[in-house]
Amino acid sequence: MVRNTIGILGGVGPYATVDLFLKIIKATPAQKDQDHLRIIIDDNPQIPDRTEAILGKGPSPLPKMIETAKNLERAGADFIVIPCNTAHYFLGDLEAEISIPVLNMVEETRKTVKEQFPLAGKVGLFATTGTIKSRIYHKAFEEIDWEVVVPDKISQEVVMDAIYGEKGLKAGYFEEPKKKIIKIARSLIDRGAKVILAGCTEVSLVLKSEDLSVPVLDPTHILAKAAVREAYPQD
Repeated sequence: MVRNTIGILGGVGPYATVDLFLKIIKATPAQKDQDHLRIIIDDNPQIPDRTEAILGKGPSPLPKMIETAKNLERAGADFIVIPCNTAHYFLGDLEAEISIPVLNMVEETRKTVKEQFPLAGKVGLFATTGTIKSRIYHKAFEEIDWEVVVPDKISQEVVMDAIYGEKGLKAGYFEEPKKKIIKIARSLIDRGAKVILAGCTEVSLVLKSEDLSVPVLDPTHILAKAAVREAYPQD
């Protein structure tokens, strides 16, 4: 059976890239090696930080994202997935420069939340400050008249330290960042969140449903399952 080749626009960040790759493998209905999908990965950690760019503190990641996407296209990818929520702020401009589609993690997440928890109405969002400032999740859920609650300013600084700090998730530390994130997640639940979104890929590495009294959805897992569906020919 002919199957579509997945291209992962990686390096945003490297841990997130590995996480998406593994989740695609786990989501694939395979009994042997040859049943798995062809996946091309360009892990390019030289793509500038997406949050810094959105906040006006750093260069745009778009040129490097376009370069990496074109590499994947030339290598034979039929479509692209990006293991970074914040990078989806630049999705429209990226798609304009390439001829293969990019699966939209934000839209896939909204669709899944709506299907699985149709009465929730309010989601709590863990994300980088760049993602929150860009309002990509807010806009997506406003289209279905749902509310998105995010950490207050001080708590968001704690979230960013848990992600970017010297002993944060991007540096390969997990235990202490997890404790901070769980505490803030509980505050979002206290404010009425019925579902928590791990809207930063690194957060999804440590925040799980068993840690909280409400479900935690991982957009990376949702994207992985969407990628597997896209890889198989449509009837």
